[in-house]
Amino acid sequence: MSGNLFGRLCAPGPDESRAFIRLPAGGVISYADLLARSAQYANALLDLGVEPGDRVLVQADKSPQIIHLYLGCLRAGALFLPLNTAYTLAEVEYFIGDAQPRVVVCAPGKLAALLTLARRLGVAHVVTLGAGAQGGSLAERANASDTLCFDVPREDADVATILYTSGTTGRSKGAMLTHGNLAANAFALKACWRFTSDDVLLHALPLFHIHGLFVAVNVTLAARASMVLLPSFDVDAVVAHLSEVTVFMGVPTHYVRLLQDDRVGPALAANVRLFVSGSAPLLAETHRDWLARTGHAILERYGMTETGINTSNPYGGERVPGAVGQPLPGVSVRVVDAESGAALPAGATGMIEIKGPNVFAGYWRMPDRTHAEFRDDGYFVTGDVGMLDARGYLYIVGRSKDLIITGGFNVYPREVEAEIDAVAGVVESAVFGVPHPDFGEGVTAAVVTRDAGSEERLLAHLKQRLAGYKCPKRILFVAELPRNTMGKVQKNVLRDQHAGLYHLPAVAATPRSLTS
Repeated sequence: MSGNLFGRLCAPGPDESRAFIRLPAGGVISYADLLARSAQYANALLDLGVEPGDRVLVQADKSPQIIHLYLGCLRAGALFLPLNTAYTLAEVEYFIGDAQPRVVVCAPGKLAALLTLARRLGVAHVVTLGAGAQGGSLAERANASDTLCFDVPREDADVATILYTSGTTGRSKGAMLTHGNLAANAFALKACWRFTSDDVLLHALPLFHIHGLFVAVNVTLAARASMVLLPSFDVDAVVAHLSEVTVFMGVPTHYVRLLQDDRVGPALAANVRLFVSGSAPLLAETHRDWLARTGHAILERYGMTETGINTSNPYGGERVPGAVGQPLPGVSVRVVDAESGAALPAGATGMIEIKGPNVFAGYWRMPDRTHAEFRDDGYFVTGDVGMLDARGYLYIVGRSKDLIITGGFNVYPREVEAEIDAVAGVVESAVFGVPHPDFGEGVTAAVVTRDAGSEERLLAHLKQRLAGYKCPKRILFVAELPRNTMGKVQKNVLRDQHAGLYHLPAVAATPRSLTS
């Protein structure tokens, strides 16, 4: 039997007419529609010469068509490679050069710029996919394709997707997740979170992120449930549809924004059985405030690009504020001494390591990096620092790497520093994260300069070079950066010095829509 993830998630059943996607403006995409449309996209890819193992790089706006394309890639045996829609052309150039996709899929408005870049990098085809009435050339090709296709046989170890994650050099690494990885995680979460075909998920997450695609969509498919697919997170849209659903998944920033709205309360949340938070640490204060406001305890879990979800607070047991729960079935979590690798007892703080069927196959074309981040006994070294208590609940203390998580997205400081340092007049910079009441962490830069102009000028430059979520919320001009006796910049000192930077009354005036 083929291990193709598509067959495991979307095997034909007796209830093909039931809804899979419910559109906010009205209209339904059924499971029968999903089978037909994913076949059309698989056939469209085959017409473009896509073969098993080829990469299909996608940077397009959230829509049902993205899900059809994702499933079509699985059926064709191709590797689905989604990119953040906020990435600039300079950033996309790296991903295309590294992944060497056969097909690049972009929003219609980005075609001209991407076409020139893709041709220079040897991409065979650049096609478009729109979110609304402007369907795009790939949608047109799919519309003309057969609604039946032969699903390419895949094994558990075959790679299904490459997701880029921040690397220690500041350049992203492509984490290769297999059909087996994604299937194991989806069905484990379906069981742990008690998903059934009666569930309706309010989907307000991006589809280029592991949380929005491989958790939210895959678990919904595994349970044969349905979802209300919002174009993005928006407080008014969530409030409008929350009473229609049974599950909501969000990042901490979403819950902070919702708590600022007086319409959110027990009546609005009465039909919801489960609120899930992930992608960034949830403040214990937010957990308590949500419980007091709605009567629901948020279920926090811990995952990462390389592994999917590793631990989860229990559905039926105690959901501990500040804890990310216990290991999923089949997943082993240990806390070790970072130097020796020796396992530490309960209550001790050390490096978190993970082993299980959810752990990725390695980094794309980086065998040395892959080898360096696995122990000899197969445990993956996460780079996160944490503690297991006596009941097996995991607490995330911090990160050994300087990774910043802002609004659920990862930012590696070195990439931002490289852009700042390239500005004429900048001597050096240090980028770090400090607590932010809305985004979890606020990207912040300390800059030593001779004459690089104002904070506004530097930020305007960075916004032309980096995705919006990577740009600093503030740039602080300093006479010098703090260093230890070996000359290494002490970012911990900067974090301590500016820990209260964003805890100001002005921060409360936040927009009602999260677009980054």
